[in-house]
Amino acid sequence: GTVTGSGDTNFRLRVVNNSPQFHVGANAGQRMGISIGNMSTMALGVDKLDMNSVENAQAALGKIDDAINKVSSERSKIGSYENRLRHTVNSIQNTYTNVASAEARIRDADIAKEMIQFASSQIMLQSGTAMLAQANMLPKNVLSLLGG
Repeated sequence: GTVTGSGDTNFRLRVVNNSPQFHVGANAGQRMGISIGNMSTMALGVDKLDMNSVENAQAALGKIDDAINKVSSERSKIGSYENRLRHTVNSIQNTYTNVASAEARIRDADIAKEMIQFASSQIMLQSGTAMLAQANMLPKNVLSLLGG
């Protein structure tokens, strides 16, 4: 679906195999997928802990330690995703600033001045071409005078 932010900001979020994908670049294939593991108590194995005996409580502590490790690992992955997204956002903002600056320079160009420079360049080019044509004719004129 599409998520609309403040102002003109729109995000298109694509979900493939329960994994959200973000379009992160200018090209069609520049996507970043995010996969977050199932963190439910059942998936972590701590939904039905039995604490009725010392042995069961010790086994439960082992399961809780495993669950803590899994959650910590997922938090680390999420932090990594956040860093990648933050870097991508900064890069896109930098590109936007550069494009806007280039567009402003183009729009602010003094059209009259640029046209005068263009016309001057054209006159110089045409003058050079005419001089070359005359220089090429000079040896023929000299030969015709000598010959006759």
